[in-house]
Amino acid sequence: MNKVSENPFKNRVSKESLLIVVTALFVTLYLVSNVMAVKVVGIFGLMYFDAGTITFPMAYMLGDVLTEIWGYRTTRKVILLTLMCNVLMVLFTQIGVWIPSPDYLATTEEAYNTIFSYVPRIVLGSLVGFLLGELSNAWCMDRIKRLTGGRRLWVRTIGSSMVGYLFDSLPFVLIAFAGVVTTHDLVVMCVVQYVVKLVIEILFGTPLAYAAIGWMKRQVEPAK
Repeated sequence: MNKVSENPFKNRVSKESLLIVVTALFVTLYLVSNVMAVKVVGIFGLMYFDAGTITFPMAYMLGDVLTEIWGYRTTRKVILLTLMCNVLMVLFTQIGVWIPSPDYLATTEEAYNTIFSYVPRIVLGSLVGFLLGELSNAWCMDRIKRLTGGRRLWVRTIGSSMVGYLFDSLPFVLIAFAGVVTTHDLVVMCVVQYVVKLVIEILFGTPLAYAAIGWMKRQVEPAK
């Protein structure tokens, strides 16, 4: 009895399907980071950073995955899509601020308005930093890949993030928090945000990028 050979592609995931999933996660992480950024975290009165710093490097990691698998042009389109989603979030949450609530929900309304009245400023800083940071990160990642002949992924992920975080953190903190916190705290936030993001990238983002890129390449590339 002849055995029918197994189709090596039947369990593989299409490149288009993976792009949809990565794009959805990328957009979600940026939206979540913008909401979390309303809260400033203080540790022992020495370190100050916004809570969005925790999730932001994961979005950068996905930006690295996008550039590595789909290239700079596709990544740029995803970045612009994310920009539009951020604008929509500000628009509709602001409409929510304007709509009145019943008197017995005054406390809830006040909490909502406090958070989402602040979000537009956060998002403005985020949009400026996002465009400068993500585009420079994707461009550097693509450029380093060309220079190294596709070798040493860790050099691309960390090297591009060092540039991207610089162009992202400074404008974001200055636009979002200038006049809200003291000058000393503003400077500390700029430095700490940059360092914390880079440390998270090195310890978690790059290993996750290696795992994600390796798995995706095995799914979309034919077995040799």
